[in-house]
Amino acid sequence: MTVVAIVVGYLLGAISFSYLYGKLVKGIDIREHGSGNAGATNTLRVLGKGPGILVLLLDIAKGIAAVWIARWLGSGEWTPVLAGLAAIVGHNWPIYFGFRGGKGIATTIGVIASLGLLPAALSGAVAIAAIAVTRYVSLGSLLFTGLLPIAILATGRPIEVFWASLLIAVFAFVRHRGNIVKLAKGTENKLGRRA
Repeated sequence: MTVVAIVVGYLLGAISFSYLYGKLVKGIDIREHGSGNAGATNTLRVLGKGPGILVLLLDIAKGIAAVWIARWLGSGEWTPVLAGLAAIVGHNWPIYFGFRGGKGIATTIGVIASLGLLPAALSGAVAIAAIAVTRYVSLGSLLFTGLLPIAILATGRPIEVFWASLLIAVFAFVRHRGNIVKLAKGTENKLGRRA
């Protein structure tokens, strides 16, 4: 059943709500506008606050759903962990949309909150504070994922969740490599700036 949970997690994660909203409501491919990213932040910049919040919540929800479906299907800690990772992979490289997806942060929030709410909240608090001060969403995303392994160890979550968090951090830093360069140069887009 673990394999089934992983497949379900991936297929759930691969549902790109930013792409679907752009196509069905506005008649655009969100990946051809703004940063070109199929995620909540680019939706916010291109389509506005309401769609951005909707996409954020739906992307979080699919991460939560992947973990809880896996818990229903399988036993042990690895099944929900692997299904959660699969959901993030699905968001980043969706089979339905030519493997061009987002950066997986909102889905990661849903997955990690389901695997360990306290470490997610601790890392999230730092990330939110950083975004509030700097208005750089990418910086907050990197801090969130970078701090997760430390927060997971500190709060005594299962070792499987710790290893997953390390892999999630690698995903995030690889997907944000362009943002890291822009942050270093001081040319990164700030929250609130419309595309």
